[in-house]
Formats: sequence, C-alpha cells, structure tokens
Amino acid sequence: MQLYNSLTRTKDEFREREAGKVSMYTCGPTVYHFAHIGNLRTYTMEDVLEKYLRYLGKDVLRVMNITDVGHLSSDGDTGEDKMLKGARREHKTVLEIAKFYTDAFFSDCDKLHIKRPDVIEPATGCIPEFIEMIETLLKKGYAYEAGGNIYFDTSKLDKYYVFNDFREEDLEVGVRDSVEEDTNKRNKADFVLWFTKSKFEDQELKWDSPFGVGYPGWHIECSCIAGKHVGEYLDIHCGGIDNAFPHHTNEIAQSEATYGHEWCKHWFHVHHLNTNSGKMSKSKGEFLTVSLLEERGFNPLVYRFFCLQSHYRKNLVFSWENLENARTAYNKLVSRVASLLSSPDGELDAVAFEEGKRRFTDALDNDLNTSLAVTALYDVFKLDTNNKTKLALISDFERVLDLGIVDAAKAEYEANQKNEAESTPDVSDELLAYINAKIEERRAAKKNRDFATADAIRDELLAKGITLLDTREGTKFEIAK
Repeated sequence: MQLYNSLTRTKDEFREREAGKVSMYTCGPTVYHFAHIGNLRTYTMEDVLEKYLRYLGKDVLRVMNITDVGHLSSDGDTGEDKMLKGARREHKTVLEIAKFYTDAFFSDCDKLHIKRPDVIEPATGCIPEFIEMIETLLKKGYAYEAGGNIYFDTSKLDKYYVFNDFREEDLEVGVRDSVEEDTNKRNKADFVLWFTKSKFEDQELKWDSPFGVGYPGWHIECSCIAGKHVGEYLDIHCGGIDNAFPHHTNEIAQSEATYGHEWCKHWFHVHHLNTNSGKMSKSKGEFLTVSLLEERGFNPLVYRFFCLQSHYRKNLVFSWENLENARTAYNKLVSRVASLLSSPDGELDAVAFEEGKRRFTDALDNDLNTSLAVTALYDVFKLDTNNKTKLALISDFERVLDLGIVDAAKAEYEANQKNEAESTPDVSDELLAYINAKIEERRAAKKNRDFATADAIRDELLAKGITLLDTREGTKFEIAK
C-alpha cells in the first residue's frame, strides 16, 4: 500500500514494524464544544484508513486521546484554556463540559459509522505519565524551568521543523497573529510541558507534581498516551493538517528526546474542509455540526459519502448545494443496489468478483484514493455477471466504505415489495414462483443473446395475462384483472 507520508513528503510503501500488526494513533477532540463537520472529515478519513488496514488482514490497535485539560486557544501555548472557556460559557464545571462533549462527539461518530478506537484515554487519566516524561526530559537536558513553568528546549535538537522548513524570523512576535511573546522561553519555538505559575489563576484542574502544583501543556498528552498503550514505537500517527505544526512537531521532539530513537515512521494528515468563506473554525462563532445537517433533513451518511468522493489530501469545499448533489447521488446508488435484490440468485462468479475487488484495492492502495474506490463501486453495476456476485462485491466494499447502502437498499426493496403487493391483485405463491422463474429464465436468455427464447417467454406469460415490464430497477410484472 502506497501512502503519502507527511514526514518524507512522498508516497511511501506503508510497512508496520511487526508484520501483520499496526499501531495507529489518532489525535482526538478537545471536548469544550461540539465537533464541527470539518473535524469529522478528518475522523472519517482516518476511519476509512483503519478499516482498509483491517480489510487487508492487519491486526490494528488504534489509540485516541481526549483532550480535557491543557489546550489553550492558540496551539502555541497562548490565549485562554479552551476547557475553561467552555465551562464559563455554559456555567458548568470543566469535567461536566468534558463528559457532555465527549458523549456528543462519539454520538456523531456513530451516526457517521466511524468506528470507536480500541483505546480512548482522556488527558486527565495520564498525569503520572506526563510527570515521568517531563522528569526524563529535564534529566536529559531537553527541558528547563523558567518563570515557574517547564519548557522544552528546541535548540537541543538537530532538526525541529520536521514537517515544514520554517525560518526563525517567521516566528517573530507580530509576524503571525497566533504568536505572542513569552519572555520565559529561551527560544521562540520552545513549548510548555507543564504550567505552574501562569495567568490562569482560576484554573479548575490542577495536580501536585515535582515542578509545583499545576497542569500539563497540550502537546505532552499524545506522546504519553501513545507510550502508555503502545510503547516506544508507533507505526502511523494521524490527524488534521493543522496539527502538523506545532502539535505533531512538538510530539516528535519530546518523544524522540525521551526515547532516544525515531518514534513514528509514518504521518497521515487530512486536509481542510472549507466553506465559501474559508476554513471552518469554532473560533469564528457559528459552525456546522452533524445535528445541523440532520435538522436540514440530511442523513449523516450522505456527508460521509460526500467526504469519500474527494481525496483526503485535497481541501474540500462544503456548500448545501454540494451536499444536496451528494444526497441525490447517494439515493440513486441505494436504488441501484435495491434493484439487484429482485433476482439475487445464482452462483458466485469468482472471476468477476476478483476483477471488481482488484479495481477497489488498486484505488485504495494508491494513497487511499476513496474517490476512485467509489468509482470502483459504481463499476460493479457494469460487470457482466449475476446479481449475487454484484451484491457480494458491494457488501465486501462496504467493510471499508461503510456507507450503509446495503441496509438502505434492503429497506427500500422491502418497501417497494410492500407497495407492489398492495397495488396488485393477490397472487398465489405457486403462480409467483412460476413468474419469477420465467423472469430469471428470460434474463439468462437475454444475457446469452438468445432473444428468440426471451421473446417466447414474454409471449408465454402474456398469453396467461401476465405483462412483463423492464425497468431500471429490474423486470416487474402486471397481471390482467
């Protein structure tokens, strides 16, 4: 499988350290508000990646953090604590806010068919691990105390900017809005590992530590949670492209300084979901949520389909018109699958099955190209094979795409059957079996280009008062009253 690696900036062959076993880490939400659909695009694409690795027969251990402390409004250790901001907004405690929005996040994930990770760990559950790593960094000389806080010293690294080649002057105060001066730092790129004395005098969550009463910085949590549940090596680390710097850059710095070796070989970053007004962000006020999509009458799986129609390394533009187009395409796809259910009999065509599967895996092996994988799904309908084989392929692809189309198609087919039964005269089981057998016999004759036999079957039924109707949903019949 070729997968783009943000660390090497090339498509690399993905290889796990231990054959057949993949350790996968995905950055979780900061639970001070609802996740917006831009956040959920990232989790959707990570979900597809995990499911495809499992589809390939890999034993995947996926770990995710929940940030419930330490994430400031600027990713560069400045601004207001996001959890405290949420608590003040809703007049609740930080832990009440964390519980409510964690539950809301996973409810959204369930609606989008995003599998829950094998391990979910809140930052507040790993305080001893944070302290242990910080003590190690202090002993090794990679960290220092200043102004009551503990900082990581980026000057001790041979290379800090591993994802992008920043210039030091680009980080001058005032050059970027997100950068504020911290006079405690020895170097502008240094970052906080542990806060003790800070401007947040009313910080709700604080812990005793060898460095004083305080709380952890944001960046330390992912390194420690991964170490706690996976160990010193990760096969793949995932997140949104906006996490690459500074968050993932800082994770690499502190992890490799602690362990003394390369920490994670492969980095998978999903690009932004934009609106016509720019990148989606909670800080701008109103933002789009799964609940809002539902209020507008959209099945959340239509949004998943919308995401899968684009490549994860391309910015995706959201509009209600684009989502409406996705809904139309999704509903047509469900109807086409429903039409296959009218005659699902026959033997599995192994040759056609392997041909369809090859197109699907070729797409996903090429940097998880879900757009081409969806095309491979549509190509199933064009295969010269029986409906049983087509349905088997679609069900197989759904192990990865997980769009809910098979279940939706079954529901539509059953509804159609019920409507037909209510609108047509009563037909005995014996007569219905006879008609369906003749329809299948005629379908096979037409496939073999034996049109004379197909016409004879149609005329035979017509003589009995049974008219065949060929539709896009399959062959139907009417019985003369």
